[in-house]
Amino acid sequence: MFEARLSQGALLKKLLEAIKELVTDANFDCNETGIALQAMDNSHVALVSLLLRSEGFHPYRCDRGFSLGVNLNSLSKILKCAGNDDIITLKADDNSADSLSLCFESPSNERVSEYELKLMDIDQEHLSIPETDYEATIVMSSAEFQRICRDLMVISESVSIDVAKDAIVFSAEGEMGTGSVKLKQNPSVDKPEEQVTIELNTSVSLQFSLKYLMNFTKGTPLSDQVMLGLSENMPLLVEYKMDDAGYIRFYLAPKVGEE
Repeated sequence: MFEARLSQGALLKKLLEAIKELVTDANFDCNETGIALQAMDNSHVALVSLLLRSEGFHPYRCDRGFSLGVNLNSLSKILKCAGNDDIITLKADDNSADSLSLCFESPSNERVSEYELKLMDIDQEHLSIPETDYEATIVMSSAEFQRICRDLMVISESVSIDVAKDAIVFSAEGEMGTGSVKLKQNPSVDKPEEQVTIELNTSVSLQFSLKYLMNFTKGTPLSDQVMLGLSENMPLLVEYKMDDAGYIRFYLAPKVGEE
């Protein structure tokens, strides 16, 4: 038996909004520690990895490890039927799971709606993501990162990210001209969500697709801050932490040469 009750139903809705454009179908892997998802996008350029820890659910029950194969667009449509304040309960029979039950309860418990989503048999290779010590790690406002990506998309389809000891520069160059945004390290701001902190071993300069980064920034509602991890010849890490509930991580291969 699998059962997970989430008092902050809006969290699940935001998660689906963050990944449904990148990934069509995916397995939610459930075990006693929580619910995990890992999937490549359709063009195999980006990877999504998310974890919802069991501690974020009350109660959480998973008698044995199993997978729920889900069409994310269909799940997102059903979750739109839930109010932002609703309590969401997920249930499935881990022995013969052919559907996922979803129950939405209003905070006053005066309105209860129930849905069933047919599950899919998805053959998906599981990629092991090695823990990486990045040459540069930046923690900054997630809203600011979203704005920078949106602004530079006007100029070009690509962005160069240059990290030095005391600043990070996002720059774009296109047919209409150039644009850049420089953020200085600023760890002592009164508002933690506006801080910019840089941990640097080696200066890094890499180029990435803005189309994908714009997709990643759909994770902005999940966290006030975003963490960027960069190393030469390694995929970029974009991570949104959901307090103790878990995280969502996006990985994107850098552009090479004139791609």
